[in-house]
Amino acid sequence: MIRVLIADDQALVRAGFRMILRAERDVEVVAEAGDGAEAVAAARELGPDVVLMDIRMPEVDGIEATRAIVRDMTSPRVLVLTTFDLDEYVFGALRAGASGFLLKDAPEDQLTSAIRVVAAGGSLFAPSVTRRLIEDFARRDAGRPAPPALDALTAREADVLRLIARGRSNQEIAGELVLSEHTVKTHVASILRKLGLRDRTQAVIAAYEAGLVRPGG
Repeated sequence: MIRVLIADDQALVRAGFRMILRAERDVEVVAEAGDGAEAVAAARELGPDVVLMDIRMPEVDGIEATRAIVRDMTSPRVLVLTTFDLDEYVFGALRAGASGFLLKDAPEDQLTSAIRVVAAGGSLFAPSVTRRLIEDFARRDAGRPAPPALDALTAREADVLRLIARGRSNQEIAGELVLSEHTVKTHVASILRKLGLRDRTQAVIAAYEAGLVRPGG
């Protein structure tokens, strides 16, 4: 059972999400929160698997709430929900540790699928904006020096990281580098461990920040 916390300052929105998720046999809504402070308190008390996090909320916004919730590998995973496909606040949420974001008008099956993907340790972004999001994020951080930890990667791991940043799946990476999919999974796990990252989302950001890939490249 995937335990979900819904955080949104609009009661009708929360009710809508709860209604959608109630029909899913493997999903349970354990609590709702009307602002970021309530979301942080509920996440610490109940330990949900996934937090559906609105960005624009009073008092404590979704970015600060995400930062407070996502502290280590065992923390709940945060799926950001936004009204705008290029809401600048999403960039802050990614840096704070969100595992992805989805538009609020996404189809119901896309929402439930996203929850399952994030709960399983994956990352997911609204398909219509993924490339623009990452490239715009990278431009905002242009010129930052490469993190020292990147030196710990082997040449092959650096190749894998570049392809992750370009949106390739493990299967696609295996094909391009002529490796088995199992070997790619091993490299991905090693990259995340060496760089102290939670998931592929943070790996993409790290690759752009380090200059391994460039916007549009």
